[in-house]
Amino acid sequence: MARILIVEDEADIALGLQLDLQDEGHQVEIAADGESAARRGKEPGWEVILLDVMLPLKDGFEVCRDLRRAKIRTPILMLTAKAQEAEKVMGLDMGADDYVTKPFSPRELRARIRALLRRTTEQMEPVHRVGDCDVDFSRAELRRGGARTDLTAIELKMLDLFLRNQTRVVTRTQVIDAVWGRDVFVTDRVVDTHIVKLRRKMEANPSEPRHIVSVRGIGYRFEP
Repeated sequence: MARILIVEDEADIALGLQLDLQDEGHQVEIAADGESAARRGKEPGWEVILLDVMLPLKDGFEVCRDLRRAKIRTPILMLTAKAQEAEKVMGLDMGADDYVTKPFSPRELRARIRALLRRTTEQMEPVHRVGDCDVDFSRAELRRGGARTDLTAIELKMLDLFLRNQTRVVTRTQVIDAVWGRDVFVTDRVVDTHIVKLRRKMEANPSEPRHIVSVRGIGYRFEP
């Protein structure tokens, strides 16, 4: 399952894409114009952005450029009705990872999304060095010196979110959406409790964390 943002101003098309991808098990949300897409695309937790070229307020090329300038590395799949080679090259030059030309089949779109997700997974190193410990996603464990500590699925999702958004503030709501999903009721207190447990495992001094830093009234910031 992946979190996917669909940016499409034609409601029927957007809904059809949403339903089809939800049937595949993905968590899908919709943005209907370029300005909201540029804003929402910067939220942590997205694994793919489907970005239409022709949008109100700001076109897809501008949105793609804005996201890449903001150092957002989420894979972008552009949806375009324009078949001209120059338009496709422009999108790729702006930072898009792939494109499909309308009309396209749902089967083709799903295949391209799977390819982007595989590529992202392959690029994500299985072991990350954080301070004096190693986080091994493939073994779901944390290593410090000769000691090994198991990590829960929630802790792994939190670390994945933080590592993909290093030095950026991540709100508690964004943590909930990325780790538990938008349809699950989770309180801020639950998030804080899991953060405390994660700090105990990875911070040299959990009471004065160096890596998972609290941002008062907002959420957390991960410092490498």
